[in-house]
Amino acid sequence: MDLATNPLREGLAVERLPAPCVVVIFGAAGDLTKRKLIPALYNLALARMVPAGFSVVGVARNAKSDEAFRAEQREAAARFSRTKPLDEVVWNDFAAGLSYVTGTFEDPATFATLRARLDELDATRGTRGNRVFYLSTPPSTFGTIVEQLAKHGLVADARDDAHFTRVVCEKPHGTDLASSRALDLSLHAALAEHQIYRIDHYLGKEAVQNLLAFRFANSIFEPLWSRQHIDHVQVTFAEDIGVEGRGRFYESAGALRDIVQNHLIQLVTLFAMEPPVDFSANAVRDEKVKVLRALRPMRPEEFAARAVRAQYRAGAVAGASVPGYREEPDVNPESRTETFVAMRLDIDNWRWGAVPFYIRAGKRLARKVTDISVHFKPVPHRLFPNLPAEGNVLALRVQPDEGISLRFNSKVPGVGNDLRHVAMDFRYGTTFGGAGPEAYERLLLDVMLGDATLFTRADEVDASWRFFSPLLEAWNASDERPAEYAAGSWGPTPSDALLARDNRRWRTL
Repeated sequence: MDLATNPLREGLAVERLPAPCVVVIFGAAGDLTKRKLIPALYNLALARMVPAGFSVVGVARNAKSDEAFRAEQREAAARFSRTKPLDEVVWNDFAAGLSYVTGTFEDPATFATLRARLDELDATRGTRGNRVFYLSTPPSTFGTIVEQLAKHGLVADARDDAHFTRVVCEKPHGTDLASSRALDLSLHAALAEHQIYRIDHYLGKEAVQNLLAFRFANSIFEPLWSRQHIDHVQVTFAEDIGVEGRGRFYESAGALRDIVQNHLIQLVTLFAMEPPVDFSANAVRDEKVKVLRALRPMRPEEFAARAVRAQYRAGAVAGASVPGYREEPDVNPESRTETFVAMRLDIDNWRWGAVPFYIRAGKRLARKVTDISVHFKPVPHRLFPNLPAEGNVLALRVQPDEGISLRFNSKVPGVGNDLRHVAMDFRYGTTFGGAGPEAYERLLLDVMLGDATLFTRADEVDASWRFFSPLLEAWNASDERPAEYAAGSWGPTPSDALLARDNRRWRTL
């Protein structure tokens, strides 16, 4: 009997156990593998959410044995796993499927060895020719790796229902519109779009996923989600750390590429999208793409009024002095790379016309927080003379204290009619008893299941770069230095002026 039609399964939760498969991690010697990927896969094994015979193969240029790779990853999992201590029985079973291939990505011998290893795993561990290739490498290597996979017969036919090949691409997906399109061409030379999973770990966060549930599972909020009731929206992505020894990387990226073009714009699309017809991957992503296509393009003469870039300068954070960005290791002393971006976005569609979205992202700010705040229009007639000037605010906190807060006005007890802001707070940790799975756990499981809902599609990336590339090119061509802001502050003065022009101000966080 087909399990899907088994009457004994009626009413049970949807099956979340993937088919037998092997995950191949290119760049397995890097920090991402140790800090995120192996701990995430171990936690999936601990939760019994990986199939029998599940295997992981690391590929990198550093020579080491299978045993050395297992020992290295055990140490990493013990240190970085969200569940501690390691369950020895689960780890030993998980580690039995760990192995390692030494080689460079340009050398055909690397892929010949990899093919032999995967064939062996199919025979000994029953992985059935199902492969997930995780490209934890610089984007410049993606085309080379995929080309070699195809040449060595490691890419299943896209129409093959019996076996699957899925390739996970880490960000950044290009550095501008032209490079993003070139990267897609190299990937599509060997892969169909449904075989490509462009990962943004932010979409795996529980609070981000809850945006859809909050909007489309609650009838009290969705009718208010429009220009008729909302005055404006603010999105803040703040980090209290600097570049943390990644000066060389940040010089080539900057805040716009590193945060705004991916993490922040993903939050905007999920917030602003129309209800999808269902929660299939393409239905959700279709609506996100519509938001990106509705973004009002910025003309060159508008860049200064609608976008701000800045760098942090030396200052004191928590009583300790910290260097400015240009004093960080591996940073050009004359650098014009931005560590802070603030922008006004306008979405030209029926729902959001005339509702500005103010976004900001930066390093070395006052605290670590990611927050979306919905600022509702004021009441049309002030019956209470001392009504606070600011209207109702709905705040959705993505990190660090995931939750939702609604601010409204209430009468202060007493004989007068004084009003004051009060808040109703919901916190995930308090309500559900602790943190859920980490983002990479959810996303890796989705890849193995073939669910691309939380991954970005080619047209989505393209639409995002079409909007941001003109601004990026103008900044790169300009001799003007970015504004400065003190480390530990909330950003530069021009960021405040961006809202002040519209008689608004950033919400205090």
